[in-house]
Amino acid sequence: MISPITPASPGNPQPNNDPAKVQDAARQFEALLLGQMMKSMRDSEGGWLGTDQDDASSSAMEYAQEMFAQSMAARGGLGLANMVVAGLTPKSGS
Repeated sequence: MISPITPASPGNPQPNNDPAKVQDAARQFEALLLGQMMKSMRDSEGGWLGTDQDDASSSAMEYAQEMFAQSMAARGGLGLANMVVAGLTPKSGS
């Protein structure tokens, strides 16, 4: 017999709209979007410098792009994370 799913701590349920979690998810989304945009630009031009690359340099560039995108998003990036948070956060007084 399968037992029903119960909350981890029934006495202290966690809210689904925790502002810190919403902000973190929005930043991760923005970093992912920035990373995909940079990957698309690199793929369409045959590399950042227009030269053929081997597998090692391609992997290094992908990692650098990912870290750059995460760093940009953590510092505000294009402002997408703030717009996502504003759209998902309930307005006080409404």
